[in-house]
Amino acid sequence: MAINMDTEQQPIIGENSPQAMQIDPKRARFPFCIVWTPLPVLSWLIPFIGHIGICREDGVILDFAGPNFVCVDNFAFGSVTRYLQIDAKLCRAISFLASCRNGDQHNQNGSELDILTWDDAIRKSTLEFQHHSYSLFTCNCHSFVANNLNRLGFNGGRWNVVSLAVLILVKGRWVDKASIVKSLLPFLIVFPLGLVIGGWTFLKFWAMFIVLLVGWFFIGSYCFKVLIQL
Repeated sequence: MAINMDTEQQPIIGENSPQAMQIDPKRARFPFCIVWTPLPVLSWLIPFIGHIGICREDGVILDFAGPNFVCVDNFAFGSVTRYLQIDAKLCRAISFLASCRNGDQHNQNGSELDILTWDDAIRKSTLEFQHHSYSLFTCNCHSFVANNLNRLGFNGGRWNVVSLAVLILVKGRWVDKASIVKSLLPFLIVFPLGLVIGGWTFLKFWAMFIVLLVGWFFIGSYCFKVLIQL
């Protein structure tokens, strides 16, 4: 478990690696992280789908939790169960700032100067999503985090709700063993119970639900990109 750390004074991003800052799950502080927690009912049926947020430099969580509302330091749907800390060196906008400070290159079009720090990107996305309507299918918490990562130019940008969900699923780290239980136990109870009660009918509708839901996000992310807002 990571040790506690006073987050009132933070070094300037680009001069220090985010990995040097401590993660403190007890205080819900995850500096430079993407965080995830399961959703009621939906995660009971599809355990890899959940609620997601992004954290400031001081570790405070922000998540798009409703129409015109970005929640700050009060992660909707419970405590964090999985997280992924982002390396600032992989964020093009911040790396550009560091190179300019070192005199390695000069800005040609000014496009990168809007983002000076990690928190700048989060602040701009927050202001934007405070004027967005919330919809599970067209503009949700994943849209908000993807918007932040695209502003930062993380791994080249071009993030969407599908690639973001896969990222946290594949590379996300569990906070502790209790988090694994919290995330997976409901599914391990509901799914067998559904099979016992509903048999093949339950399995058929469960598979159809997954195909329709996942298919919608794939189509909206890669075929008709105007369907899902980023």
